[in-house]
Amino acid sequence: MTETTETQIYKGLAGVTVDTTAISMVNSDTNSLLYRGYPVQELAAKCSFEEVAYLMWHGDLPSKEQLAEFTAFERSHRALADNVKAAIDLLSTSCHPMDVARTAVSVLGANHPKASDSSPEANLEKAMELFAAFPAVVAYDQRRRRGQEIVAPRDDLDYSANFLWMTFGEEAAPEVVEAFNVSMVLYAEHSFNASTFTARVITSTLADLHSAVTGAIGALKGPLHGGANEAVMHTFEEIGIRTDESREDAAARAKAWMEDALAQKKKVMGFGHRVYKNGDSRVPTMKAALDGMIEHFDRPELLGLYSGLETAMDEAKSIKPNLDYPAGPTYHLMGFDTEMFTPLFIAARITGWTAHIMEQAASNSLIRPLSAYNGPEQRQVP
Repeated sequence: MTETTETQIYKGLAGVTVDTTAISMVNSDTNSLLYRGYPVQELAAKCSFEEVAYLMWHGDLPSKEQLAEFTAFERSHRALADNVKAAIDLLSTSCHPMDVARTAVSVLGANHPKASDSSPEANLEKAMELFAAFPAVVAYDQRRRRGQEIVAPRDDLDYSANFLWMTFGEEAAPEVVEAFNVSMVLYAEHSFNASTFTARVITSTLADLHSAVTGAIGALKGPLHGGANEAVMHTFEEIGIRTDESREDAAARAKAWMEDALAQKKKVMGFGHRVYKNGDSRVPTMKAALDGMIEHFDRPELLGLYSGLETAMDEAKSIKPNLDYPAGPTYHLMGFDTEMFTPLFIAARITGWTAHIMEQAASNSLIRPLSAYNGPEQRQVP
């Protein structure tokens, strides 16, 4: 007897609504991603990432007084703890930065004075501290791989400016800071994707917040969920980035590469999305940020590669880019190593993950789906 002949199976939980959330949604009427009801493109244009983080956790944008209090807290918790730095130093520089991110979050959780306290107050405190400290993890990991010394955080810079300062050891131009802020806002949250749902499943067992975030990082490491912004740059590198090339020549080479790749049925990352049917609503905002960086750094050949691939994919498959497509070259222009792109995603998504963790904990039920058995009939051990 097998149950699968009698039970409707939803592989990957496709089409299954498992819970409610007040954190985000895609408005199908406007094809717009909403954070707590606000269109993400409006938040990216008008708000700092600190304001968006506050919105995620509290449900509303902060007043000036609330923002000042939150900002003071965040700036006082930026420094990388010695035991976290020591744990990172134990890891090989040949491992993927996602391994470093996962380990660092686990160490931060194990050493937290409220590790076993999952009250709403403790979870909010942990979320804010993780939000504040994680940029130092990313910055230090890139610098150690380059043989550079750690750069201490500054409390006179906002979140995005300080992130760039710790990574590169110099103040970034305002245009670069703004583009980075935009990327953080756009990556902050996206409902019940694989990593977020992983975090909620772990939370449903009454595990602590850092365990849930560590699990989410593990889910994000899988190429079917994360890493597309890295893959976009690997595609650009495979085509060949020629800094002395015109935009038109770069576009022609990229278009030819894409046509050949599609003819060979290769999977090209950075295009399509499971949720958006009419194009990722976050792309125009991120593309505008990329355009600004291309102009700032005078790199028109990257725009040529971008447009060539996009045009060829649209003509052949009518598939639009997703957020990762403009984000990858934007981070490249800023100076981030390609393997650091997904940890940058983590830095942003910590806000959404922890908001979901707290929402799950507030109205918890153990997530434990059923399965349909299709193995051998009952039999005797010989």
